[in-house]
Amino acid sequence: MQILTVLGATGSIGINVLDVVSRHPDRFKIFALSCHTKVIELAAQCEKFQPLFAVVFDRSKANNLKKLLQETSPGTTVLCGIEGLCFIAGEPSVDTVIAAIVGAAGLLPTLEAAKSGKKILLANKESLVMAGSLFMDAVHQGGGTLLPIDSEHNAIFQCLPSDYTDAKKCGVRKIVLTASGGPFRGLDLGSLSGVTPDQACAHPNWKMGRKISVDSATMMNKGLELIEACWIFGVSPGQIEVIVHPQSIIHSMVEYLDGSILAQLGNPDMRTPIAHALAWPARISSGVASLDIIRAARLDFEAPDLERFPCLALAIQAAETGASAPIALNASNEVAVDAFLKKEILFTQISEIVAMVLSEITITEPSSLEAIQRCDRESRELAIKFIKGYL
Repeated sequence: MQILTVLGATGSIGINVLDVVSRHPDRFKIFALSCHTKVIELAAQCEKFQPLFAVVFDRSKANNLKKLLQETSPGTTVLCGIEGLCFIAGEPSVDTVIAAIVGAAGLLPTLEAAKSGKKILLANKESLVMAGSLFMDAVHQGGGTLLPIDSEHNAIFQCLPSDYTDAKKCGVRKIVLTASGGPFRGLDLGSLSGVTPDQACAHPNWKMGRKISVDSATMMNKGLELIEACWIFGVSPGQIEVIVHPQSIIHSMVEYLDGSILAQLGNPDMRTPIAHALAWPARISSGVASLDIIRAARLDFEAPDLERFPCLALAIQAAETGASAPIALNASNEVAVDAFLKKEILFTQISEIVAMVLSEITITEPSSLEAIQRCDRESRELAIKFIKGYL
C-alpha cells in the first residue's frame, strides 16, 4: 500500500492521478490533497478519498473548505499556504508525492519532497527549469526516487535501460522529444497575433489546463521540457532533438549509437505515464484504451518552425546559456501567459516579452534557493514592466 500526497489535485494531472488511484484501492491510499483555489472541486475529492489533510494555497479560501468538509469529510484537517504544502510533501508517513502544481509555485513543496527522500512523480517541470542542480542534489542526498510523468519524459524513461545513469555509458546518441505542434501548427503566420485565449487553449490532442495549453500553442512547453530532460537524463541541450509529430502517438524516442531508435507509443492520455510511474517497476491498468495502430494509419514528422514558434527558440537559447537564464525564461513566460489569458497582450507578444526579459536581465550562476527566488522575482518584475508598455 503506497501512501500518496497529491500536490495540485484539482488540475488535469491531479484529476488523472486520482482516476488511476481509484481503480486500485488495494494499492494506494491518499494521505493529502491540495489545490490553489478550487475548493469545491477539492471538497468533492476529499469526500471520495477521505484524506487526513487538505491544503489550499489561497489562505482566504481555507475557511470555505473547512465548512464544506464538516459533514462530508470530518476527519480531514485543512491547512493553507506554502507551509501546509511543504508539510504534506515531507510528512514521514508519505511514500509518494505527485508534484503537479503548475508553475514556480510548485518549487518549494517539490523540493521538500526531494529532501525527505520521497518517491516523486514529477509533472512540475518548473522545479527543474528553475532549480535543476539544487533539485537533483536534493533527490540524491535525500535518497529518494524521481519518476517523470510528463508523457514525453516518461516515454524517454521507458526507452532507456533500467540501470541508466549516463548517456555515454549506455550508448545513447540522442533523445528525441516529440511535440504535437499545438492548434496553430498550420495557421498563417500573419493570423497568429489575432488568436484568442480560447483558441490557444483548444489543443487538438490533449485536455490540459489553460496555462500549459497556451505553452503548448507557443511551444514554450517543449522548450521547458527540453531543459527538464537535460537534468533528468544528464544530457546536454545538443543531445536533444525536438520534432513535431501531430498525431501525439509516439511520445518520445531514444536513439542509440548502433542506429537503433526505441519509441514509446500510446494514446494521448496522461493516465498511461501516471500509472506507469505509480506502479513502477510493475505495471497496472490505467483505464486507457488500447492504441488502434491500424486506425491511426500514419505517423507524420516535421522539424519545428522556429519563426512560427519563437518561444521554442528562446528556450533552446536559455538551455544553452544555462545559469539563471532558464529561471528568467520561465518567470517571464508565466507572467506573459497570464497577461495573454487576461487579454492584456496579444498571443505574439508572449515571446516578445520573454525575449526582452532575457536580453535585459543579468545572467548569473544561482548558488542558492534565495538566489533562484531573487532571479525569479526580478524577471517577473521586468515582464510586468514590459507588459505595462503594451497597455
